[in-house]
Amino acid sequence: MSAPRAIVERVLRGLCLLSVLFGMALSAHAAQRNAMGTEDARHLLTRTGFGAAPEEIAATARLSHRAAVDKLLAATTGEPLSPPPATLLDYQPPGRFKNLSEEEKKEAQRQQRQDGVALRAWWVSQMLGTPSPLTEHMTLFWHNHFVSSIDKVKSPALMAEQNLLLRRMALGNFGEMLHAVAKDPAMLVYLDTATSRKGQPNENFAREVMELFTLGEGHYSEQDIKEAARAYTGSSVEPETGRFKWRNPAHDDGVKTVLGRSGNFDGDDVLDILLAQPETAEFITAKLWKEFVSPMPDSREVRRIARRFRDSGYDIKTALRELFLSPAFWAKENRAALVKSPVDWVVGTCRSLELTDMPALPLTLVLRQLGQDLFAPPNVKGWPGGDAWINSNSLLARKQFADRMLRAEPQRLPARMRNADDGADLQRRMEQAVEDLRFDTGRWQRDLYLSRLTPAAVLLPLPPSAPAGSDMNMAEPAMGEQVKALLMDPVSQLK
Repeated sequence: MSAPRAIVERVLRGLCLLSVLFGMALSAHAAQRNAMGTEDARHLLTRTGFGAAPEEIAATARLSHRAAVDKLLAATTGEPLSPPPATLLDYQPPGRFKNLSEEEKKEAQRQQRQDGVALRAWWVSQMLGTPSPLTEHMTLFWHNHFVSSIDKVKSPALMAEQNLLLRRMALGNFGEMLHAVAKDPAMLVYLDTATSRKGQPNENFAREVMELFTLGEGHYSEQDIKEAARAYTGSSVEPETGRFKWRNPAHDDGVKTVLGRSGNFDGDDVLDILLAQPETAEFITAKLWKEFVSPMPDSREVRRIARRFRDSGYDIKTALRELFLSPAFWAKENRAALVKSPVDWVVGTCRSLELTDMPALPLTLVLRQLGQDLFAPPNVKGWPGGDAWINSNSLLARKQFADRMLRAEPQRLPARMRNADDGADLQRRMEQAVEDLRFDTGRWQRDLYLSRLTPAAVLLPLPPSAPAGSDMNMAEPAMGEQVKALLMDPVSQLK
């Protein structure tokens, strides 16, 4: 090879390398320019999950809004972090009480209550440790949409199976989930469909599926409810197994007319009629808006997102992507516009302070004290949410929780109380476990330093009411007091 040619090739290789480096620099600059920053990162993670640790906020802050939303949706899963304990899935038929003595009945009922508490603790542990907080958030959202309660169902196993169903379908297809819920044994028991039969249809499910699950009030008539109730006859639960059972002799196979359509409908036919109504997509979209954006939905935006939702065949991720990328989701006027539920506040605080390995059992007691007893919403409409979460009792309970968690040393009950084995022992043990909660200020301070965040930037959606609380004082005792002050700041109740 001639010397001039070799020189030319070296120059060309150098130019190519410079071009590559220049392109990488431009890409890095573009990525930095499009990065959402820590404020928006915290907003996204807190709204879609339960709080966020400093490292999570810092990592998300480097992404663009679209990239972060796509990452959130891609990370969702239909499975829990760990399955419920086998004992909680061991279905006990209601007839088991018939041949028991009074003492045996009391013991069986006590065990049922303890299983209910264990089920709640299991779900809280999933929320604390999940790598996909959006999955658990949506499972909770659907639990408060397709409401049922262990207080009436009286079977931890059926409630556990329903929870697994809602998680499995939480970000899948709404139509498929609606059909599955209509055959879910816990729902059949809760809304009395299991005992509905030809000639004596129970209208509970027919009413709630229209008013609360799909159309919303004002989009159906009482006659539609009566006709739909006839269609749902035949759906039942096998008492010995707790499984869905179709009882054809109990089904009313006559012609029904629902929302102007007539035919020999069964329950699935009626659900398809409801899904065909534009009001269903708008009702669900408006409810998602209230959950993630603001208390007052923008009707024009709701209709736009609902059209995309319906055109997608009711793909839930499509609706959420449109919602999370809408200007309203990021608007300044919608920051701190939502009140945190007890789950938001308790689980979110624990995740933000990196307390994901703490025992879940005592947190179920805290949630009950704050008014959100998992698996036991107050009625078929669920927890009302919003301002209803804030009152003098709930604020006091939140303060007590923060005080206990941020104490320097745990407190112990006397041994005679710890070793008791009567019906009140569970309550005492839960209360003691709350007393034992501790916050590792040292670890959290290190992560704050590495993430270059202040405590207020992690814990609050807006600057604190007391500005001094936003200063990063690295002295350990001061940090604990600072965190407590931030958790007691009125802004911490919002997201």
